[in-house]
Amino acid sequence: MISIVSRTGRQFQRYNQGCRQVVGCIPYRYKTDKKSDRAPIEELEVLVVSSQKGQGLLFPKGGWEIDESIEEAATRETLEEAGVLGNVGCKLGKWSFKSKSRGTFDEGYMFPLLVKEQLDFWPEKNVRQRRWMAASEAREVCQHWWMKEALDILIQRLMNGQEKADEDEAPSP
Repeated sequence: MISIVSRTGRQFQRYNQGCRQVVGCIPYRYKTDKKSDRAPIEELEVLVVSSQKGQGLLFPKGGWEIDESIEEAATRETLEEAGVLGNVGCKLGKWSFKSKSRGTFDEGYMFPLLVKEQLDFWPEKNVRQRRWMAASEAREVCQHWWMKEALDILIQRLMNGQEKADEDEAPSP
């Protein structure tokens, strides 16, 4: 059993020229549809979480702290907010965006995370809802433009077979 509590505070956050550095993951899995008489079809699903204030859906993300690598921060945030573990792939990109809560600019980095385990209990279970959905639906409901762009990059990689090679090589956290 994994026991972890969410990190709080910003005293150990990374900043780059005054911009807070934020990292996150797009958790994904393949759902096999066996209802058909034909061969089973694998459908891509992604996991979204509700914002803490409950005003929208997004992918798990949060501050990158000084005592961890960027991949460790992305994995930690995904565990804290969505309660899933898996293999982190290559960075999807870097975005600059204005924080709605503070009105300052942040730098956001997103990674794909192929989910290997979904926990029943996780640190932010009582403040967030999580929901698996088709990537097309997630693109519609995600509240951040930069996360939608990261999702588009992930889908393109998966269609081109690029992420598959990364999945086979990536170690579990």
